[in-house]
Amino acid sequence: MAAGAGTRFGGGKLLAPYGDGVLLEGALRAAFAAPVRTVTVVTGSDPSRVGAAVMAYARQAGQDERLKIVHAADHAEGMGASLRHAAAALPADAEGVYVFLGDMPRIPASVLEPLAQAVRDGAPAAAATFGGKRGHPALIGAALIPQLLTLTGDAGARAVLQGLGDRLVLIEAPDDGVLFDVDKPADLPGSIR
Repeated sequence: MAAGAGTRFGGGKLLAPYGDGVLLEGALRAAFAAPVRTVTVVTGSDPSRVGAAVMAYARQAGQDERLKIVHAADHAEGMGASLRHAAAALPADAEGVYVFLGDMPRIPASVLEPLAQAVRDGAPAAAATFGGKRGHPALIGAALIPQLLTLTGDAGARAVLQGLGDRLVLIEAPDDGVLFDVDKPADLPGSIR
């Protein structure tokens, strides 16, 4: 998901310097490391600049053939719009969909396969957790994808996952990267708080 305007950040959040690149690259790195056929990036408030950064990263990583960029013209509605567009872009035979957030640059790759295995083993969905707190990414199985197509507002995948109770498999992460997100400039490493 790379459609938000980053209002609390002051705009341009996903393209803010982070590490050796820009913030969005952390989420892209995790998405391309996941056991998936394609990576679909949903753009919104700054589609040309974000799309160009995504394409540049994918090309440099040798992953451009696996990349699909979708624009959510109604992105201002919230996360629901982004997820609707992402779900609509999935192939009909998709077994599930990971939900990565563009402002979460530290997702540990070690949680990705266990999430997939949980869904392969029959869980309707799985999510990463750390220290008793549910984080990202989430992996939503095929049976729940139709629910993504009906989301509205800013609820995001949480609206789909809440009703699962203990059927939502939680995968413990090795660190808090599954919880760390950037909302404002002070959240960036090296900033003065």
